[in-house]
Amino acid sequence: QVQLAESGGGLVQAGGSLRLSCAASGNIFLVNAKRWYRQAPGKQREFIAAITSGGNTNYADSVKGRFTISFDNAKNTVYLQMRSLKPEDTAVYYCNFQRAFRDDYWGQGTQVTVSS
Repeated sequence: QVQLAESGGGLVQAGGSLRLSCAASGNIFLVNAKRWYRQAPGKQREFIAAITSGGNTNYADSVKGRFTISFDNAKNTVYLQMRSLKPEDTAVYYCNFQRAFRDDYWGQGTQVTVSS
């Protein structure tokens, strides 16, 4: 089992920045990817960013150039640095760890609200 604890959400004005954190504990051996998703009211959960165990990253087009995903091995924590935030970035943000290309673990979610 992998336990994930997210933090860092909040209310920010458009154009501002936030950094989300997701600290992992438990059996993180064989975790092959760490991802961030978000879900806005009335919408499906959507992929935002991913980082592999090798450090490769990829992003949804909607956040490319504004968001940066990173992972601190020493702290077992994945981050999502969000800049130039827009009202349409308002959502609950979830971190996801995939283990052994099979098992998915999710954080509890953290609310991000961007005011115009």
